[in-house]
Amino acid sequence: MTVLVARRPRWVLAIALLATVLAGLVGAGTINALSLNRFEAPGSESMQARDLLGNRFGTGSPNVALLVTARDGTVDSAEVAAAGRALTQELAGHPGVGDAWSYWSRGTPETLRSDDAGQAMVLAWVPGDANEVRRAVLPDLAPHFTREDAVVTVTVGGGDEVFRTVMEQARRDFIRAELVVVPLVLLLLWLVYRRISAALVTLGVGIFAVLGSLALLRAATTITDISTFASNIALVMGIGLGVDYGLFVIFRFREELRRGSEVSEAVTRTVRTAGRTVLFSGATVAASLSVLFAFPFPFLSSFAYAGIAVVLAAVVGATVFLPAALALLGHRVQRRGPDRPESGTFWYALAARVMRRPLGYGGAALAVLLLLGAPFLGVRFGLPDDRVLPTSAPVRQMYDQIRAGFSEEEADALHVVAPTGDATTVAPYAAALSRLDGVVRVDSASGSYMDGTPAPAPTGVRYDGEGTWLSVVPSSERLASDAIGLVREVRAVPAPVDVLVGGYPAELTDYRDGVTERLPLIVALIVLVTFVVLFVMTGSVVAPVKATVLNALSLSVMFGALVLVFQEGHLSGLLGFTPTGSIEPSIPILMFCIAYGLSMDYEVFLLSRIKEEYDRTGDAIGSVPLGIARSAPLVTAAAVILAVSFATYATGQVVFLQQLGIGMALAVIVDATLIRGILVPAFMRLAGGANWWAPALLRRLHRRIGLTDEPTPRQDDLALTR
Repeated sequence: MTVLVARRPRWVLAIALLATVLAGLVGAGTINALSLNRFEAPGSESMQARDLLGNRFGTGSPNVALLVTARDGTVDSAEVAAAGRALTQELAGHPGVGDAWSYWSRGTPETLRSDDAGQAMVLAWVPGDANEVRRAVLPDLAPHFTREDAVVTVTVGGGDEVFRTVMEQARRDFIRAELVVVPLVLLLLWLVYRRISAALVTLGVGIFAVLGSLALLRAATTITDISTFASNIALVMGIGLGVDYGLFVIFRFREELRRGSEVSEAVTRTVRTAGRTVLFSGATVAASLSVLFAFPFPFLSSFAYAGIAVVLAAVVGATVFLPAALALLGHRVQRRGPDRPESGTFWYALAARVMRRPLGYGGAALAVLLLLGAPFLGVRFGLPDDRVLPTSAPVRQMYDQIRAGFSEEEADALHVVAPTGDATTVAPYAAALSRLDGVVRVDSASGSYMDGTPAPAPTGVRYDGEGTWLSVVPSSERLASDAIGLVREVRAVPAPVDVLVGGYPAELTDYRDGVTERLPLIVALIVLVTFVVLFVMTGSVVAPVKATVLNALSLSVMFGALVLVFQEGHLSGLLGFTPTGSIEPSIPILMFCIAYGLSMDYEVFLLSRIKEEYDRTGDAIGSVPLGIARSAPLVTAAAVILAVSFATYATGQVVFLQQLGIGMALAVIVDATLIRGILVPAFMRLAGGANWWAPALLRRLHRRIGLTDEPTPRQDDLALTR
């Protein structure tokens, strides 16, 4: 392949152009082929309860809600009541709706009416998965029932409507960000290269990575469900990784030209050296994201598919198509003006200074990182709701009204399904549940209970001759402050028969627990796979351990910022979001995998140059500043471009995107400065020759399977020539 690229660059570029066009055509249909997902844990107790409730009783947790506001008077007036009943019947008969009930159809329970009696709720259960509900039903239902007349004003909401709005807003935010990112990245690349041709071909690798990954995702959708958010990850990472790898290849190509190599020889050596490093880097990033397959949740495993697809496309673009372009451009990608010697650069001087006082500089950098990461010790993982949207979103405005006006949350009631219970059996159990702190009322086939005593019963809870179910209505305050604790308390109450606890709070709780319980496994897997990749590259067991520790410090800063900004609410006014006092765990896990992979990306670039110099000279100390001087300009340029790219997503209006943008930009900048500029040389100075140590057994293993950037003299051969 290397020979073909160097000798037949026009043929390779023609293939590249054809592949890009085909990828664009195939990838154009990817968005519609991707799936929508809910925050749910397949096989969990809440999912079993949902299935039983739907199959046995023909109802379920309401995923559509209508907020009805009386134009004059209260919702108990004759005109409003008549309009409410008619609206309930109309909603029940709408295509796709399986069950509907309201304040007026359930005997006017206070839990479905606002405290001032000016508003009331109509709730509906639409069966089906997220794709069916959000794509087949809600696009017609939401505009149809959003209305205003002389009697009432109706606003449409519900959990599926909230996250349908989130997906639509996220898509708009991503498209807007990409329209900004592409020209901005081109400008930054020109500032780095000072050659428009080099900037254009590097950006081309990024664009090919995006289109190629979308095409690969389209193929993957034929065998599995992949979340729509996977396309967003392809957009975020495609430009970033493509530019990273393009920078590395072009920097190496320029270096080979400066050494006096002919263009074809420079291309060949670049592919054999930088190309292999790109392969290692790609393997590291792909391995970091592939651990997401350990989650049995389609939403998270989709990110693994997206990450692997991006890496494959970016690696092909950087190691096959880009070298062909360089073979044609030749010296036109060289920087104008003379090059400074490596020993006279800022990065060489900084590394040398740090290595003269490694404890002082390293200790100071370590203290700064620990201070910035300290807020993460107070992290609280919680459940997402409509407040991930901006206050301008209609569905967000609806729920702001509900939070302000309703003391109870019947729309988010817990459903306790008893497959074999009857009204008499569950009566004491229902009374016991109603005594729980934060439970307003429990409805059952035997009646309703408040604080352990019978209460006026709304209609709707049924007994099918074999089993029954109970509705546990929480207060708004308890649901907002401790929904997870409430779910656990309900499940802990002894039941007279086997029961399954479901409902929206239980579904989110099971999802959160499923995610957090697997965190130790995910961390262990990601450390293990990246350790193996770095060992194969370096032959050292110390270098991978050092990289893992330094990456953990870098990531702690990212997570500290997440807690400080998004959990505690600092900068919320500037960014325009509403803090909820907790963080939904899925996005931080995704950020962890992406940031860890990118950090290892830079580690691979840095170590490859240091190791190359060490293999050439055998000098464990002198190789460090030289290797850093050769790689730091690349890492810095890549980090600035990637950080700016991520930062543009902080301008989005969905909190998830803002978290991704700010957290990833900060992680990349910290990694490229404090980590690679100070802690790496400090650590390597203290470790000395131990940087490249491995037990004898592993050294023999590495000689069998290890790969290097290029054939280099062995150290014993160097010793004989001195």
